[in-house]
Amino acid sequence: MNVIIRSGALRIFVRARAFSTAPPPRLRRLGRVLVLSSALSTSVLGYAFYTDVSNIQPAHFDKRTLSDLVRAYIVYGMCSIAPLVDAAPTILDILFGTPGVSKIAESFVRATFFRQFVGADTANGALPLLASLRTENKGALFAYAVEVDEKDAVGQTDINRQPVHKRTIEEIIGSINASADFEDGTLQNGHTGRRTWVAVKLTAMLPNAQSLINFSIHLTNTRAPLEPPVLFPGTPSPSDLSVLRSSTSTGALTESDIHDLKELYNDLVKICTHAEERGVRVFIDAEHSWYQPAIDAFGHALMERFNKLPSNNFRRTWWNTSSWTSSQSAKGSAHDRVRPLVYVTYQAYLRRMPAHLTHSLELARAGGYALGVKLVRGAYHPHEVTAHQLARSAGSPVGSYLSKHSRSLSISPDPEPPVQPSKNATDQCYYDCVTMLIDAISRDIYRSGQFGAPGIGVFFGTHSWTSCEFILEELVKKGLGAVERVGIDEVREDAVQIPLEVGERIAFGQLYGMSDALTNYLVGRVQCERPCVIKYVPFGSLVQVMPYLSRRAVENKSVLGAGGAARERKEAAALIWKKMKELVGA
Repeated sequence: MNVIIRSGALRIFVRARAFSTAPPPRLRRLGRVLVLSSALSTSVLGYAFYTDVSNIQPAHFDKRTLSDLVRAYIVYGMCSIAPLVDAAPTILDILFGTPGVSKIAESFVRATFFRQFVGADTANGALPLLASLRTENKGALFAYAVEVDEKDAVGQTDINRQPVHKRTIEEIIGSINASADFEDGTLQNGHTGRRTWVAVKLTAMLPNAQSLINFSIHLTNTRAPLEPPVLFPGTPSPSDLSVLRSSTSTGALTESDIHDLKELYNDLVKICTHAEERGVRVFIDAEHSWYQPAIDAFGHALMERFNKLPSNNFRRTWWNTSSWTSSQSAKGSAHDRVRPLVYVTYQAYLRRMPAHLTHSLELARAGGYALGVKLVRGAYHPHEVTAHQLARSAGSPVGSYLSKHSRSLSISPDPEPPVQPSKNATDQCYYDCVTMLIDAISRDIYRSGQFGAPGIGVFFGTHSWTSCEFILEELVKKGLGAVERVGIDEVREDAVQIPLEVGERIAFGQLYGMSDALTNYLVGRVQCERPCVIKYVPFGSLVQVMPYLSRRAVENKSVLGAGGAARERKEAAALIWKKMKELVGA
């Protein structure tokens, strides 16, 4: 039945309803849900922020900007969610591989995680950061944060047919030049204060990292037993590299392995020679235990070659840097260059410590070279335990990386994992090593005199406030530092005054973007003529660095320890609140 509308007003009403732009009821309900969800989320985030602010006092010495603090709060807020951290590698792989989404994901990652933890895309691009750190009395340890993937990058080349690992060598040499150029332009006199160094990772410097594993197997099987014994991964011997004099396969080493290992040694010599000429220290990073025997062998061979001490009773001086020029006469006197030049990393979570450190001190003393020590706890504990358990299980091949799910990388012959059984055991080992090293520094200064060439250098890598305080207490106890009251107004602290000869032998270090409150505290607490606090600054393009960081997201959770990310988040929140109140008050 047709309905005839006679009323003009009614016709206008119906026409208006027919052409109305109001959303249908379903969309209106969805809009209300979104508004309520947003309000609820904002309330929850606001409450979480309030809780974070209420649970911690802001640090006195923190110079981060408000935008830096907001970024840190967002990043560590996500890092506080353990399932998200565990799933991060998979999530990033999916996002970066999805067309249309990858650009958004890249922009987000660059604005957050990349800017938080990576110095720049290139070494030269990080120079403004180095300058900023130096104005805050901090040094930098450069690291090209790109590795050759053990499965995917074997024989990989770029469009110019240059092997990936050779490009890594060039990047490392470029970072040495950037470090030296920065120091040359910063220092008013070249005798003190060179605090921009370079770190290298050996797995990134080979076409196939399996060669390092095979070399480690060879060393584990052929090194002479010691008394008392040193647990796996053992401790180096002066004869470790003798097998590289041959060109034929032997034991676990193939001809290809020997060729690649010889090339690696030559590249390391090239890097260290250039670093010596430019006055830049080189740090060899530690890695998983299945690489460590080989890394130790190369590290100690390089220290024996480049850290050689003068034979005339340590009378040449470390502060004579005339040899850092390009003159032929300067190049002829290697003993006048920076000492120690080469540092090797020691991981306190390995059960071989501190016996390995004791043997290294004896080896350096007998060989007449300075021992360079970078002391850390270690970041691969869960993987070491899992790999060892898998290797010990029935029928599991050992020492092959072909399938991380079915085969184990572990090459340890011991029934127990190579790592300490607990965090407390690792901490105690770290403290034992600290005591041993500070004793060695004290003896070295006594033996060589105030201006003698250092026979030891120690880089204390730690994110623990307790460990830093323990180190400072030990320095004061040994007469290597003196406590003084410094500060202004109501903010006064007990600072530790470090003499120049001690400052040449020690440094504290934390990763860039992490434990900034501790770093800033140490800068105020330790008084010396040169920076004694160093930030480990990785660099590399986003595409190169993110796979490296995502693959190790789970591994590096242990760097901050239990609740570390939450503590970083709360510290950022407290400082954000403090700055907001200052802005309102202004």
